[in-house]
Amino acid sequence: MISLRLITVILLNFYLFSLQSQEIKNHNNFTVVIDPGHGGKDPGAVSNGFYEKIIALNTSLKLGQLLQDNGINVIYTRDKDKFVNLLERANIANKSDAQLFISIHCNSHSSQAYGAETFVLGLHANQRNFEVAKKENSVIFFEDDYESAYAGFDPNNPESVIGLTLMQEEYLDQSIIAASYIQNGFVNRLNRKNRNIKQAGFIVLKYTYMPSVLIELGFLSNKKEGAYLNSSKGQSEMAEAISNAVMNYKNELFNNLTTSSTSENNNEITYYRIQIAASNKLLELKPYNFKGLKSVDVVKEGKIYKYLYGKHKTLEDANESLKTARISGFNSSFVVRFQNNEIIRLN
Repeated sequence: MISLRLITVILLNFYLFSLQSQEIKNHNNFTVVIDPGHGGKDPGAVSNGFYEKIIALNTSLKLGQLLQDNGINVIYTRDKDKFVNLLERANIANKSDAQLFISIHCNSHSSQAYGAETFVLGLHANQRNFEVAKKENSVIFFEDDYESAYAGFDPNNPESVIGLTLMQEEYLDQSIIAASYIQNGFVNRLNRKNRNIKQAGFIVLKYTYMPSVLIELGFLSNKKEGAYLNSSKGQSEMAEAISNAVMNYKNELFNNLTTSSTSENNNEITYYRIQIAASNKLLELKPYNFKGLKSVDVVKEGKIYKYLYGKHKTLEDANESLKTARISGFNSSFVVRFQNNEIIRLN
């Protein structure tokens, strides 16, 4: 179980540190991909006459409209009752260059369990989390040639999920922050039973290269909760809670980034960094593009993108990072002074 308030306060600082050297061109340039679970030949959970694929779609469309009304760019992985495989959902998200991916689902159980829960990618802490992931991952059985597409992944084998966590690892902090806002909205605004933020191995989250969360709105197997989620009122309320959470997530990030940037400029803080490369092509800031180096930032000067590694207050520490960069294969890298968003090469 993850403490929502503690996560929001602590992990936000990690996210801000990872973003503060990147260019934020426009406060309104914020894109959310909404992924209504299941669809078409895949109904998802069916219980008490309620269909997960229909509830997920209706709630997603209401959420998208609310976000668009607030100036958020919205992209859907599906906007009607059709089947979309999990890899294609992730591809749609990645092509959009979005800042957040939200996959919406409903749950079911043999008991009268009820309540909302929000998942981020990770290893299941218990059998219950595994069962939820197994149910959602079983979508791949509706796909042709799923064995090769998912490299032999078996939703029924817990060990298959271990490999899922690696790609999304660098987005985990941001994902948990977003999940905390969403889960708080369900509990505090709508008084839904709190089933907390959890980690489990969902395929659709694994392949998205951005902060990503999967929401289980509630249990269709609970007749009262299923009726609520199947109603226009319930879908509107859940969508509004998620929308408010997304706006809070976005606004706090931008507000803190602006405050951080202003504070540094006023104090003229100087850092020593390692320039490892320069190019007229903008590369995605992933370790595989920089020979495994993590926390690489980019600064644009004219038409040239300069890629910087490390961030140190002393030249001695910077020289240690310089050694690491050269060992990694960046033989022509060098130390620069980074001040007021300007790069000054040292003699």
